[in-house]
Amino acid sequence: MKIWIDADACPKTVKEIIFRAAQRLKIETCLVANHDMQIPRSSLISKVLVPKGFDVADGYIVEHLGPFDLVITADIPLAAEVVESEAFAISPRGELYTTENVRERLSVRNFMQDIRDHGGSTGGPPPLKESDKRQFASTFDRVLTQLRRSQSPL
Repeated sequence: MKIWIDADACPKTVKEIIFRAAQRLKIETCLVANHDMQIPRSSLISKVLVPKGFDVADGYIVEHLGPFDLVITADIPLAAEVVESEAFAISPRGELYTTENVRERLSVRNFMQDIRDHGGSTGGPPPLKESDKRQFASTFDRVLTQLRRSQSPL
């Protein structure tokens, strides 16, 4: 089991929650981004710098994804690929992506992209609220517990 963070747009407070859990539970964690970033000194936490480009970080994560891995991302196409590969994905707002909801999110995302492509303005996501952080922490803890149990020998 490994935690992957699509780090280019992941909020600092969400990364801090992940870092604490990784240390406490001894789970290898890797941040993937196209810019340098500070990470805690830990043998469990690493970073990969990928070249700038469309979906380069996403491609790296998908290429290195293993069974029982968990990806933290707000990127719907990446979440769809993760779910399709039978790994797990959570948004920084605490939504667990599933086969059912990721298709719906992808459809909405594509619709909004069409609006933007034709000159419309859709705005960005709202700022992360305290309730979003709590939701993330709760979902993250629940999924980690399930994944750790499923990896335990019977």
